[in-house]
Amino acid sequence: MRKDVLDYIYENPDIIRYLRENPHWYRVINRNPQSLEQLQIEMMNAYEKTIPHMVSNFSNSVEMAKMMMGMLSSFSLKD
Repeated sequence: MRKDVLDYIYENPDIIRYLRENPHWYRVINRNPQSLEQLQIEMMNAYEKTIPHMVSNFSNSVEMAKMMMGMLSSFSLKD
């Protein structure tokens, strides 16, 4: 494998983990180093690191906080 490709892979622990879980990508990258971008996109989708996933996770956290605040306010009203 080319040195620049290996450097790129070793800089990102998520890519290393994804490659270990999906070893067919070693062959793909070895034959076509330009497919690194495709690997990055697939890895981000698999580990839910895309912007839509992050927004969804954030909105879920906000909803959870709203529910907790509602529960706390209902407890304080009963006292």
